[in-house]
Amino acid sequence: MDTAVRPNVSDKPETDSAPIRPFLKWAGNKYRILEHIKPLLPEGDRLIEPFAGSGALFLNSHYPAYLLCDSNADLINLYEIIKQEGAGFIRYCKRYFSGAYNNPESYYAQRERFNTISHPRQKAALFIYLNRHGYNGLCRYNAKGGYNVPFGRYLRPYFPEKEMLAFHHKAQSAEFKVCSFEESFSLARKGDVIYADPPYAPLTDTANFTGYSAGGFDLEQQLKLAELAEAHRQKQGAVLISNHDTAFTRQAYRNADTVKKFKVPRFISCNGQKRKHVGEILALFSTVGHGNV
Repeated sequence: MDTAVRPNVSDKPETDSAPIRPFLKWAGNKYRILEHIKPLLPEGDRLIEPFAGSGALFLNSHYPAYLLCDSNADLINLYEIIKQEGAGFIRYCKRYFSGAYNNPESYYAQRERFNTISHPRQKAALFIYLNRHGYNGLCRYNAKGGYNVPFGRYLRPYFPEKEMLAFHHKAQSAEFKVCSFEESFSLARKGDVIYADPPYAPLTDTANFTGYSAGGFDLEQQLKLAELAEAHRQKQGAVLISNHDTAFTRQAYRNADTVKKFKVPRFISCNGQKRKHVGEILALFSTVGHGNV
């Protein structure tokens, strides 16, 4: 029997001006570097994100409309259901955070269920459960497309109730679409601003991570992204790209109009005590001035 307590959820949006945290744990989440990203973004009719990820910038920017794209169909399915259902879906997800599911046996059983069911609402709820109970906020799939993140062993996984509700309200001005980053650029019009946060180029030859979705993301695609940014600029649009600051990315973005480099602290191994500062780069392709959104 499900004995989880129903959350105190209303359909009223949050009214404070504090930054909105994404409800998903996400590798490369941009919440902590919004102060670097937002001042570079020009005004525009619509913000397009070809790599939706956790939606940190989407949640904390102010455009008339949004198009969030991603190749991860599970992620886009989740976002669409939260947009449509709001509080009702949040109550539905709460059951997985009662504590009864916070053990390896339950986790791996639900992970197997996630990989075999097709019901969109159930799959979306399990995506949140796996995200919050799995190891280190990873989203990773094997070569066959199966979600394969191991159990995280957290004492009390946080249920992001307020954050999900905030996303629901913000999503009323957004469209969500499963597509490649190339297709997302083809949907852009004059006046659209694109923020591209791809899987980062590797810092070393052995550090490349491409397991976010079944297809991966290689250096050839990194270069294609830069080409598309230059092409959108010619249509009187703007593109801002985030990435590691490496010799490769500096060369790839050599034709950008504005380049900003800065350091961010980052875990560099499974040992959470090992941190170092890693270089990040922001490359803006735009023929117009930029302003804070």
